[in-house]
Amino acid sequence: MATDLTSHSTLVSHLSAQIRTLHSSRQPFRISHGSTNSTRSRTPSSSSSPSLPTISTAPLNRILSINPHTHTCLCEPNVPMDALLSATLPHGLIPPVVMEFPGITVGGGFSGTSGESSSWREGFFDRCVEWVEIVLGDGRVVRAEREGEREDLFRGAAGGLGTLGVVTLLEVRLREAGRWVEVGYRSVGGAEEAVRMVKEITSERERVDYVDGILFARDRGVVITGRMTDEAEKGLEVQRFSRARDPWFYVHAEKMAYKSTRTSARELVPIADYLLRYDRGAFWCGRTGFRYFMVPFNRITRWLVDPFVRTRMMYKALHASEYANEFIVQDLALPYSTATAFLQYVDEAFRIYPLWLCPLKQSPMPTLHPHCSDMENDKITPKPMLNIGLWGLGPHDRKAFAALNRHLESTLKELGGMKWLYARTFYDEDEFWEMFDRTWYDGLRGKYHATLLPSVYDKVKAPKNYQGGDASLSWRIAVLSMWPFAGLWGIWKAILSREWLAQRQVATPSPIEKSSEPP
Repeated sequence: MATDLTSHSTLVSHLSAQIRTLHSSRQPFRISHGSTNSTRSRTPSSSSSPSLPTISTAPLNRILSINPHTHTCLCEPNVPMDALLSATLPHGLIPPVVMEFPGITVGGGFSGTSGESSSWREGFFDRCVEWVEIVLGDGRVVRAEREGEREDLFRGAAGGLGTLGVVTLLEVRLREAGRWVEVGYRSVGGAEEAVRMVKEITSERERVDYVDGILFARDRGVVITGRMTDEAEKGLEVQRFSRARDPWFYVHAEKMAYKSTRTSARELVPIADYLLRYDRGAFWCGRTGFRYFMVPFNRITRWLVDPFVRTRMMYKALHASEYANEFIVQDLALPYSTATAFLQYVDEAFRIYPLWLCPLKQSPMPTLHPHCSDMENDKITPKPMLNIGLWGLGPHDRKAFAALNRHLESTLKELGGMKWLYARTFYDEDEFWEMFDRTWYDGLRGKYHATLLPSVYDKVKAPKNYQGGDASLSWRIAVLSMWPFAGLWGIWKAILSREWLAQRQVATPSPIEKSSEPP
């Protein structure tokens, strides 16, 4: 560990010196992490020119220590979820919130917005982080704590998309893990019943660790619960989702939903398979590729193309093909009181199914995470929200695509909801800052010398060519808009990226042994 810390300090000192030099000359700069799980277009804006100097944090990708007694892990920001689980599971530990795509990094989960099926109880991923080391815009290296020193910086950096400094180290809180997740499936007859059931399960705080849901159509869906356990209940079948021969989770969940209309539908899933269950097919977005290439969608074809329909490869293909320019990928958080109305609007305006439902515990204010003003009876505790994952093909025409997204944003605002900022935003700047405390955010930018970095709005706003129509497109994008060039180019670039080599099989450990040694 001492060697790793020394190496870490050397890398951070180098980053600090680079940033200090840029700050002294008042030179704006960008941060490169070496990977992305954002679906925002990489088309540079005027405020984020490719000519700007780039600070790379790609080498910061190691787990420095795991303490099974304090249940904490010290890791650098570019550690992906599957690597983190591979390191913590042998100790019988996992983070309380695990991002469901294996390539999402610890730093990405902290600096972005990451809510998963345990977030109804735990909140967003940054609530699992105890403190971060961060290089400020003037090159100073400081520590910001969730509760304690520089708490304001911690709160702004959580969800701040790297606009307050460069996160270089995080201490992540861990919890005891079970060997299995007992997964239950409850069939629902539509949006209203699904919203009501999710709210009831999380309000009554049933003895479950995980809750999410899928709407397969306007009148058909499933609510899914998970309970960690070390004991395999006799009679329950074991189901896996990580191998090429296994079913995609959403396909299996639909079958189990049908089964649950006739009998109780439960099964055992190895803990790692459950936590990363949506990797294959990226929930259900991977099915679009089968339609695009007019390939049958069945067990055999899914097995044949398995390396290409895991999320690491799919992100590479999505960006290379420019297919993100017509693919709607939005997570939208709303109060429970308006969630059903929003789902009805989505059904009428988009006709996109399936939809994902994920209950969320709000973060304390002020925050850059999605939030609403609804409060519990104590007038202090924010009420929980329901996230709706809307992911599917939109209009091919860019003006129509932008108009549909603008209508989505205005409807969301009317119903008291907010978008997650990993995806593109079509709000103008004034509209955007109506949702957040700009005085607080700008104050942090000034206090911590971050004004040479792009702002949050700079990073999330849609490029101007989305507003200007196809006349403003480059010849490259115009060519890629023609079938089948976009798909073939995306696959080729994904292969060249060698991301398939990074795909890990996270093994579920043998019956977990809890350490009895003293700290």
